[in-house]
Amino acid sequence: MNRVVFAAALMTAGLGLAGCGFTPLYGAPGVTAQLTAIQVTTPPGRTGQLIREHLDDALARDKGAAPRYRMDLQLSETRYPRGVRVDNVATRYEYVLTAAYTLSALPSGSPVKNGVARVEVTYDSADQPYASVSAQQDAQDRAAAEAARKIELELAAWLATQANKS
Repeated sequence: MNRVVFAAALMTAGLGLAGCGFTPLYGAPGVTAQLTAIQVTTPPGRTGQLIREHLDDALARDKGAAPRYRMDLQLSETRYPRGVRVDNVATRYEYVLTAAYTLSALPSGSPVKNGVARVEVTYDSADQPYASVSAQQDAQDRAAAEAARKIELELAAWLATQANKS
């Protein structure tokens, strides 16, 4: 009986969404194909490599096809001590990653979109040096993954609106 009620509710919700004109973000024609055609260039360094890897995964970069867009990233990293002990040693840090990007059409190279993704994560600072380094690197990876996710969603929304305009 519960399955029947669930199936009926699911069908009713589907009909309701179909009637309101709702279109999924990735349902817009060409959004996914355009996301896979973005070549990402990042500054050298660990964080640049991390965010490029996360963006290549998020955008499902098709390395066999010629890119239609090039994304240039500029990264800014800041670390703030939080939770300072009586002896003035921080027990917690806030790591802020700001990724400013410019999306350019290829082959012309003319900029078509600019944006900024700002991510804040916190991590514990241990008394053991290796544990502190490991925690900081984990924070960099989490911030890079979140920045890549934000950029992907922003680009997908922009590409969907561009598809609707044409």
